[in-house]
Amino acid sequence: MLRRCYALRMSCLFCALDQDRVLAENSVGIAIRDAYPVSRGHTLIVAKRHVASWFDATAEERSGLMKLLGGEKARLDQEMSPAAYNIGINAGRVAGQTIDHLHIHLIPRYPGDVPDPTGGVRNIIPGQGRYSPG
Repeated sequence: MLRRCYALRMSCLFCALDQDRVLAENSVGIAIRDAYPVSRGHTLIVAKRHVASWFDATAEERSGLMKLLGGEKARLDQEMSPAAYNIGINAGRVAGQTIDHLHIHLIPRYPGDVPDPTGGVRNIIPGQGRYSPG
């Protein structure tokens, strides 16, 4: 269970989560559904310790969060049968991080959910998704 913390004297949304939102947990993290999902099943893997980014997490935390990510991917495969996934971490405000507490987005993808998925996460920066490797 997460505990309330204060980052810069402001309450952290992820440190004050209700236990009933938790889908799975281990010693370092929890899994919850995103409150503002970009696709059906959009899941967040959230560090229990209040730490701002992946780069501030310990090796043990990173490993434990990856185990939760794998478990939630298996759950989504069984429950929703997506065709693919995007996995993302926003590390810092310039990268789009809006909650300064480490969390990993596990975004299920379905055929036809966007007209052309080419480039995947490269589409974060408009115009950079299409390229010709090699």
